[in-house]
Amino acid sequence: MTIAMKVEAEDVAALPLETLNPARVDRFSNDTIWPVFERLRREDPVHFTPDSEYGPYWSITKWNDIMAVDTNHEAFSSAEGIGLANLANMAEQEKVMGQRRRGGAGFITMDEPEHSQARKAVSPTLAPSNLHAMSPQVRERAGQILDSLPIGKEFDWVDLVSKELTAMTLATLFDFPFEKRRKLPWWSDMIMNQPGHGPVESWQQKGEAMFECFGAFTELWNERVNGPPGNDLISMLAHNPATRNMPMETYQGNVVLLIVGGNDTTRNTISGSVYALNKNPDQYAKLRANPELVLPMISETIRWQTPLAHMSRVATRDVEIGGKMIKKGDRVVMWYISGNRDETMIDDPNAYIIDRERPRQHMSFGFGVHRCVGNRVAEMQLTIIWEEILKRFPEIKVVGEPVLNYSAFVHGYESLPVIIPTRN
Repeated sequence: MTIAMKVEAEDVAALPLETLNPARVDRFSNDTIWPVFERLRREDPVHFTPDSEYGPYWSITKWNDIMAVDTNHEAFSSAEGIGLANLANMAEQEKVMGQRRRGGAGFITMDEPEHSQARKAVSPTLAPSNLHAMSPQVRERAGQILDSLPIGKEFDWVDLVSKELTAMTLATLFDFPFEKRRKLPWWSDMIMNQPGHGPVESWQQKGEAMFECFGAFTELWNERVNGPPGNDLISMLAHNPATRNMPMETYQGNVVLLIVGGNDTTRNTISGSVYALNKNPDQYAKLRANPELVLPMISETIRWQTPLAHMSRVATRDVEIGGKMIKKGDRVVMWYISGNRDETMIDDPNAYIIDRERPRQHMSFGFGVHRCVGNRVAEMQLTIIWEEILKRFPEIKVVGEPVLNYSAFVHGYESLPVIIPTRN
């Protein structure tokens, strides 16, 4: 435990339980969140925060309770948003951008039956057969990325590898102009950050970036809806009867979902795996000795990292969870990042162990009707990049602490300094 973690644990233990606000963002950006969730799992696994920058909300922190919420889409609705929204930030954003420039609701914020109808429109692009056809191209591009890296010199792994591979794959899935691919992770960062964090300098700049993003994807829509059907995500939405006539705000919401969803899990797990293996050199040695551990290593990283810390719902009726009565209209936050460290479900959950008996036992992709539609795309990219890394580099050495996202939603990395040592 670091000094900061020790101090935070002491501070958290001294706080009255009712004052705990698990979504306080600074704890995520300085990696001192863990004592909060440990205490809640132990003392108050269904916890109410009456007053916060997000308004009042319930925190669900244990595996079985999270499952109970996530798999009950009738009692817990996604229609009012799937993340905790900072109320002051929303007001500022609304002033500058308005609803149209923010985009509407994508299918992740729809309830049944509309959700499944829209989800099915993009599913063929993300089906195993299509991913199998894509994988040689992803492998070729992964190799090109790795072969271009400097040897013996410090560089930012997030920028040169994690963002670049994600950008290449997203550009392929969208059939987006390949030479402009780095716009995709940049737009994702602009969407998910507030001024002063990531690349966002002001609300005005954020609004202009989103307007640019929506403009580019409106052009793609017009091309695809008037052209022959294709296998890319935009063509699938444009030609499917369930989505062809959706309002432009709904299309924009789907664009936001697909850009952010396609970016964050993969990108932050690529970075998280390098960081975790460096922090656990015995596990890195296991992987080098047995490259067949790549896939379980990826699953363990997705659990240990938890790229999206939470999802939230709103109760459609009074519901009892964990002995607490959640009232109709209450916001409920499922802390996947806590469920993935639940001591009652996972042995030694704080440890990073790449050859666990059940490596896929994690909740980072969610459950129920809203389970991540792109989970196989993420696993395909992660498997390929690590297979190619192991062919080339005996070691990737982390040479400094990462800069973490300033977010209680996206749990990931702004930068990660590394060196690939010169071979003797």
